[in-house]
Amino acid sequence: MTDGQILVVGSLNADLVVQTARFPQPGETLTGSELRVIPGGKGANQAVAAGRLGGNVAMVGALGSDANGQLLRESVEASGVDTTHVATLADVATGTAVITVDAEGENTIIVSPGANGRLGVAELDAAASLFERASILCLCLEIDIDVVLESARRARAAGAQVLLNLSPYGPVPAELLELTDILLINEHEAADLLGLTPEQVLTAGGEQTRTALTEHGIPRAVITAGAAGSIVFDTEADAVAVSSPKVNAVDTTGCGDAFMGALALRLAAGDALAEAAGYAATVGSFAATGAGAQASYPTSEQLAEFVASHR
Repeated sequence: MTDGQILVVGSLNADLVVQTARFPQPGETLTGSELRVIPGGKGANQAVAAGRLGGNVAMVGALGSDANGQLLRESVEASGVDTTHVATLADVATGTAVITVDAEGENTIIVSPGANGRLGVAELDAAASLFERASILCLCLEIDIDVVLESARRARAAGAQVLLNLSPYGPVPAELLELTDILLINEHEAADLLGLTPEQVLTAGGEQTRTALTEHGIPRAVITAGAAGSIVFDTEADAVAVSSPKVNAVDTTGCGDAFMGALALRLAAGDALAEAAGYAATVGSFAATGAGAQASYPTSEQLAEFVASHR
């Protein structure tokens, strides 16, 4: 177990997954595999990834009082995550995500927020003790932006680090970026945020990217580029390129969330940012070798075997 408490305020979704040879064109109908309903949601995925690896994790979120809600609660709890402050709401469906996976393991995702859209300040108030104990707060953008912002305010006031995954990408208040200690973002999202091209974002040395991050009030960031690895920008340190283990991808759904959960785990344990990102890259690669999101995340024992096989 890690000593630091990880708090995730975020989404829980039932993932409706169909695999097909390729993505359909507009107006085209394709035949896919049997529909699978599996637990997901960026917040839940991050919590499960950290919990399976031995993290001390609690989650704040909202579910509907339906079968999908029960599926998600059981999956998150089975990974050792405290769900005391995951509310069950009687008059709304659990959030869902419609996911198509092609033969290369790439995916497209459409999210219907459901109960996630009803998560509010009242749930944050009820979880005040979790904010007081947290060493790191994980946030993404699948819940209301006002709840994200208020969560960041409370975590910062309590002395916790704020780790923000700017996904699904969209405009955010400048205050949220100012409250963010570490930003996790992919190269395309970073390009949109910083006004650069993806190629400029990933340029060796990273001077242009660091300047743009600083102008946005972001002191530390990890910019991911899938199988190409990531670049770490830490305070007053040179940009560090972090490689990812090479694997034959089966399904990339939830790999970014696995990265996020693993990054939070190691930061809570006191690792330096580049070291934590290297660990997270390995967890993300492992996740790409299995189908689905949470089902593909490793335990610490499985991760050790994976690392040994890729030396």
